[in-house]
Amino acid sequence: MGSGVFGRRPGARALGNALQLDNEKQLLKQYYAGQQMESPNGGFLIRLGIRPQDAGNAIAIFECNVSWIRYEITIPKGTRTERKKVKDALAEDGDLGCPRHGPSVRLSRAGRNLVCRECGVAYAKV
Repeated sequence: MGSGVFGRRPGARALGNALQLDNEKQLLKQYYAGQQMESPNGGFLIRLGIRPQDAGNAIAIFECNVSWIRYEITIPKGTRTERKKVKDALAEDGDLGCPRHGPSVRLSRAGRNLVCRECGVAYAKV
């Protein structure tokens, strides 16, 4: 594919550079609840992707549907309480829903980890 308008430059990252948002905690609460998140430029943020990190946290990339500016939010790694809840459910063959998104979002196996597909956080090892 060439370097024209629709092509990617050689070596360009798929999600590009993104700006940090100031009100991450408030936006994360809205994200976990499945609510629309307002963009600083007007309009709403649309999730483009999740980048799991080695430290257990993840980076969520969003794009404003009005300005096309991209933003990133750091999703913190699972707390001790969240990881214990998942391990207890795993031991009881119970529901393996995401502690943050609720039972409607099931954890998936990624290698040796149980990961939420919505937030990219690993909550347990199997």
